[in-house]
Amino acid sequence: MNLVTFLTAAISMGVVYLYGSVGETIMEKGGNLNLGIPGIMSLGALGGVIGCNIYISIFGVDNIVGIFIILFAIIFAFLFAAIGGGIYALLTVTFQANQNVTGLILTTFGVGLMKFIGSNIDQSNLTTASRSISKLFTNYEALGWFGEIFCSHGFLVYLAFIIAILTSVFLKRTRKGLFLRSIGESPQTADAQGINVTLYKYVAILVGSGIAGLGGLYYVMDRSGGTTFVEAAIEAFGWMAVALVIFSMWKPTVGIFGSILFGGLYILPSFINVSNIQLKLFEILPYLVTVLVLIITSIVNNKNSQPPQSLGINYYREER
Repeated sequence: MNLVTFLTAAISMGVVYLYGSVGETIMEKGGNLNLGIPGIMSLGALGGVIGCNIYISIFGVDNIVGIFIILFAIIFAFLFAAIGGGIYALLTVTFQANQNVTGLILTTFGVGLMKFIGSNIDQSNLTTASRSISKLFTNYEALGWFGEIFCSHGFLVYLAFIIAILTSVFLKRTRKGLFLRSIGESPQTADAQGINVTLYKYVAILVGSGIAGLGGLYYVMDRSGGTTFVEAAIEAFGWMAVALVIFSMWKPTVGIFGSILFGGLYILPSFINVSNIQLKLFEILPYLVTVLVLIITSIVNNKNSQPPQSLGINYYREER
């Protein structure tokens, strides 16, 4: 097995999970457990493809400018995913619907909508569009193994790392990040301090959903090179992203390394000869590792590695 090729592929695959986990972390820090991440990532993929098609219909396939088509794709992917998040926020924050049930319904809705609308979208230009966003650096070969591992990726890979780092700084080092975390721990206390709980929850859900949606866009337009869309198993990657949140102990920077591990476990069977039974074992390894981490953190009972105390619990202001 070529270690350099393996690590490069692990980073590339892990970014799919990283987008989803960072978005979910933002929502969970505000106390909302959104199990609709698979559907939101599917909506992001749908929006990104629509954005690329709109760009090509305006400027033509022969006039594709990488940075502009990336912006179109990102804006539409973020918007579609945020709309999905808005539905979830309306139902759980405003109408106090059960968060788990709402999330599962959103997953079914998002995946179904992507497959229904996506099957009627012209996909002939996806491969051409993906070539414009697949590589950020063109001369990475000159750096040898370092260049191949760290510099051979597209813009969306580096954007994922930047978002994860900025999210960590926001949650730990800013006043608004502190407010959001306080809402996740005790919305009653935050409300008593004059913090607008509803507003913070809505913003966290919309922004978190938009970021998660970029994971679907990345898989369709970069990771798969535009060759996979409707048939993509984005919902499976969404569940892995939710597991990565627990594995990373709600820390986006830890999620960067966790995403590479998850990505490596996912692609490992393609680098070694395994039977069908062994392949199934590799597929469940990330979940087993996550359960192990959850057990260990529960035993250690370190506050910094525990989920927000009000996670998944709706806040009724009248009971304050």
